[in-house]
Amino acid sequence: MSNGINHRRRNFLGSATMTLAAVKLGMVAPAKAQFAEPRTGNSFGPLKQVDAGVLNVGYAEAGPADGPAVILLHGWPYDIHTYVDVAPLLASAGYRVIVPYLRGYGTTCFLSGETPRNGQQSAVAADMIALMDALRIEKATLGGCDWGARTVNIMAALWPERCKAMVSVSGYLIGSQEINRMPLPPRAELEWWYQFYFATERGRAGYEKYRRELSKLIWQLASPNWTFSDETFARSATSFDNPDHVAIVIDNYRWRLGLTDGERTFDELEKRLAAGPVITVPTITLEGDANGAPHPDPSAYAKKFIGKYQHRNLTGGIGHNLPQEAPQAFAAAILDVAAS
Repeated sequence: MSNGINHRRRNFLGSATMTLAAVKLGMVAPAKAQFAEPRTGNSFGPLKQVDAGVLNVGYAEAGPADGPAVILLHGWPYDIHTYVDVAPLLASAGYRVIVPYLRGYGTTCFLSGETPRNGQQSAVAADMIALMDALRIEKATLGGCDWGARTVNIMAALWPERCKAMVSVSGYLIGSQEINRMPLPPRAELEWWYQFYFATERGRAGYEKYRRELSKLIWQLASPNWTFSDETFARSATSFDNPDHVAIVIDNYRWRLGLTDGERTFDELEKRLAAGPVITVPTITLEGDANGAPHPDPSAYAKKFIGKYQHRNLTGGIGHNLPQEAPQAFAAAILDVAAS
């Protein structure tokens, strides 16, 4: 993958004061990225809304309307503010940055009360393809973390013609109900405690009642060295007040365990995903040295990326919510992969 600097990167690199090592997997040198919570004061402007597929999607937009598109996807229990400090860096480099709320978050809502509140992986990916169609974006560079990483993986695997390049935190996260039937060693199962909690009606009721408390606990466990403020958490937690939030989150984790069937309309997509499709588009994967959430070792997924590929390790206490904890490193990866 080319490390050449183009005109879109020049302004960004002129203001960034970080050093990042990026090498082929198997010769990984850690990248020193010592970031506490950014104190930039960045915020998104007024959000936009657009009908897309079965949803009315709320999204933030930054940068020139005619710039190359970058779409950035958040995970659970996070929201669009995962990228609040990434978006201006990319916008200043000339990119049109789109950061949508996923189904069940923020201002994104279903157009019909009859639509199943389905959280399965292919449904979320189909939402984002519908969003691209609605915004008349033929092709975009994709970036994602947590659920967002799984979603951009799926988009790149099933719709490579819509994906110019990709940045994925924690690598290749496409799964299947069949794979999830296989038990893990006890310590690994322990890391998924919340998934088993959500499999029960007590867990559903608990998340309904304590969604902020549980979400904040996940933030702390997944990023043990990230000293986020109460204000930072509260800003994201408002997105969990979406009336469909609990239903989508619970269904997402129950679907993984085969406790819900999903929608028949997605059966063919899930069949393709269950085969573990390779990803052909240029890709950079990222991992923090203090990721406290369940995540695969980079060596386990390297062969899933058969196009131009790099893996970058970040050191300095970077946890699971990597784009918000290390926005410069994430933005640099987007700029590099988009230029490849």
